[in-house]
Amino acid sequence: MVPEFELELEYNNPMQIIDSHCHLDVVDFDADRDAVLADCRALGVSRIVVPGVVASGWDNLLQVCRQQTGLYPALGLHPVYLDEHGVDDLKLLEQRLADVDDVVAVGEIGLDFFIADLDRQRQITLFEAQLAIAVNADLPVILHVRKAHDQVIAILKRFRPRGGIVHAFNGSLEQAQQYIDLGFKLGFGGMLTYDRASKLRGLAKQLPLETMVLETDAPDMSGQPCHGQRNSPQYLPQYLEALAELRGESVGQVAAVTTENVMTVLALK
Repeated sequence: MVPEFELELEYNNPMQIIDSHCHLDVVDFDADRDAVLADCRALGVSRIVVPGVVASGWDNLLQVCRQQTGLYPALGLHPVYLDEHGVDDLKLLEQRLADVDDVVAVGEIGLDFFIADLDRQRQITLFEAQLAIAVNADLPVILHVRKAHDQVIAILKRFRPRGGIVHAFNGSLEQAQQYIDLGFKLGFGGMLTYDRASKLRGLAKQLPLETMVLETDAPDMSGQPCHGQRNSPQYLPQYLEALAELRGESVGQVAAVTTENVMTVLALK
């Protein structure tokens, strides 16, 4: 069951919000994807950015995004799936970006130093190669970063991509400012709903709203109200309300600004 939400209305129309990071293409949504999207539209979740993680999934991702309006594909090679990336995948990424005109970003890419046995140098090599591709294609990037913010920031300063989004940001205030200075927005989602996430909740209060975007990372990273269940873009209004409450701002204001932030940084139409 999906909880019902009472969203504020403006001019008798429901507000529009964007899920800036949702893996809607994965098998977890195969049985009910259309129903999920119908619920999303009713709740005001009007657009969803769908990042890629492995080259073998790109065709399906693009097909899913083209079946309904409001779905925006990104293509990338995720660091966690390092062993699944083939030797020709970087060339394939370049080709896809040259041939496909609806890809809005290169992602999900980055560094994951949280997983101890994941080869760090191979991750860095893959990340730098994809940044170079993004720069050449003049596309923003969607970043996955765990325990590697300083390293990622240093690399971004060398490559200078066209900004993007730091997905599921969990760094320090100083690191946040460095990303912001590089043209990035910071993603916040279900973890805001956990009282124990005191550091993250503190960041959400301190950062300027103009630097923040909403996300679910569905089917992963469920919030407290749906803990243990499949996460879904249907739950984005919960995360919106949590952010608004933390900041002491209206739901309407937070929805409007975070939506505009995604539209701007990814140049969505």
